[in-house]
Amino acid sequence: MIPVTANTVIGVRTPSAVYDVEIGKGLINQVGARLDALLQGGLRAGKQRAFLVTSPEIDHLWGGLLESGFHDLGLPSLTRLLVPAGEEHKRLATVERLAEEMVHHGADRDSVLIALGGGVLGDLTGFLAAIYMRGIRYVGVPTTLLAQVDSSLGGKTGVNLAAGKNLAGAFHHPLAVYADTATLATLPPAELRAGLQEAIKAGIIRDRTLFEFLETEADAVLTGTPEALTRVVAASVRVKAEVVSADEREGGLRMILNLGHTLGHAIEAATGYQQLLHGEAVAWGMIAAVTIALRRGTITTAEAERIERTIRAYGPLRGFTVEAAQLVALTARDKKNRSGTRSFVLPVGIGDAAVVKDLTDAELLQAAQAVATEARGVSEARRVSKASGVTA
Repeated sequence: MIPVTANTVIGVRTPSAVYDVEIGKGLINQVGARLDALLQGGLRAGKQRAFLVTSPEIDHLWGGLLESGFHDLGLPSLTRLLVPAGEEHKRLATVERLAEEMVHHGADRDSVLIALGGGVLGDLTGFLAAIYMRGIRYVGVPTTLLAQVDSSLGGKTGVNLAAGKNLAGAFHHPLAVYADTATLATLPPAELRAGLQEAIKAGIIRDRTLFEFLETEADAVLTGTPEALTRVVAASVRVKAEVVSADEREGGLRMILNLGHTLGHAIEAATGYQQLLHGEAVAWGMIAAVTIALRRGTITTAEAERIERTIRAYGPLRGFTVEAAQLVALTARDKKNRSGTRSFVLPVGIGDAAVVKDLTDAELLQAAQAVATEARGVSEARRVSKASGVTA
């Protein structure tokens, strides 16, 4: 487990990009100074312009604080590009609109974007940066736990198509990532829990110590104890940074980061991105992966039970109503598939995972059926509770 200091800095080192992820409290109003330093005084000299991409809600919470750091240094004001909150806006149409706004405001190839928000906002901003004038620079300022522990680093950017999640995208790394853990205090409980599922994933695939911390310190983590959350963020970032540095373009090792995501993305697509948060869908996907691993004998019963128990401890997982066959069909569109072969990540043990390419439709259907049946039961129980006036 990475030690917690005032600010923890973790490096990402790939063949095409070298940058740092800084984790700590009070970073948002320091973004201006750090960005100007990265640009070698370009903002102060008026050679570069900064554009803030965020949602109205996040702008209300944190946009003013971020901009105050620019004003304190006498830096030019930020131009805001606003995106409504929600996965349904993570589409090519939104990127086109933002690009047109950038042209209108005079953005050129030396302009830089600042992505202030969660995973959807970060993915979309990174993709906008990747394609605007064939590529401009951006920095990430993630404000949700899911974005801080996972999606803000690694260079994967993209948007959704009607056919599936993240099917249009590009590899485009940020100049830097500034994860201000103070923003986590404003997260709704459901979003905090959903983000923690990505941290659980990181522990399962590569960091047994992180998993055991999440397993034994659930109360401290779920109540938002700052030190506990900072430990989780730092350890999760280290896992992803190590994997991405070793395999930038998902040629092999990096695929383990997709534990729970193949079925999770199918669940999101089947439910129209409306019923579950991303982390909740991934949690259902991880439960399915554990079920398959147990049947295959790649993991012990004891470790499978510990993994599933920890996933559920960070619930409750909301239900959904989808046929298992539809989920299996949607996995055929997963972007990790190559030459008609499905790649699927299975836990080998706590702290270890493997990519298999021989998973059959029958195996996946059986696991999807178990998850779909349970999820349908959860949805039905919630419906009955609401109908009877009982809060579920």
